[in-house]
Amino acid sequence: MINATQIRKGMVIVIDGEIYKVLNTTHVTPGKGQALMQTKLRKIKDQSLHDRRFRSKDKIEQAYLETFEMEYLYQEENNYIFMNLETYEQIRLSDDVIGNAVYYLIPNVIFSIEIYEEKHVGISPPMTIALKIVKTEPYLKGATQTAGNKPATLETGLIISVPQFIKEGDVIKIDTREDKYLERIKA
Repeated sequence: MINATQIRKGMVIVIDGEIYKVLNTTHVTPGKGQALMQTKLRKIKDQSLHDRRFRSKDKIEQAYLETFEMEYLYQEENNYIFMNLETYEQIRLSDDVIGNAVYYLIPNVIFSIEIYEEKHVGISPPMTIALKIVKTEPYLKGATQTAGNKPATLETGLIISVPQFIKEGDVIKIDTREDKYLERIKA
């Protein structure tokens, strides 16, 4: 157990049996009262974001995750099959372990599998990934330059905002941390 004031960016902590990764911390000292640690956390199980404040005297359990690089192979019913690149052992992961990373599951992509107390607790996709656009509105000639972005559906079902010049069939690079368009990949 550590004091809340020892929480740092990048740590993995346990709160009420759930595992969170610390994305950001701010030490807040109000003019009156006790100091606080304001944190931004990502729940490993479902990748949801949470803001949480801790009093300086709170005790927090620090978790240590093992990570393994594994290659995604295929989906079988509600299970996703991954292969360890060193031992060639295959594992099955369920929807609750995969979370929002399901939108980046394409065969032969390498993921980091996170293990806590010999249990698979989450996966991390690569920072960027190339995906194909399967549905988007056509570019409207004569539309103003300030038209901005439009929604596009990717081959995995993820819907993101893309520039107006992107069309169906284009392959684009996505930032997996923010589900954000980065660039079009030229064929």
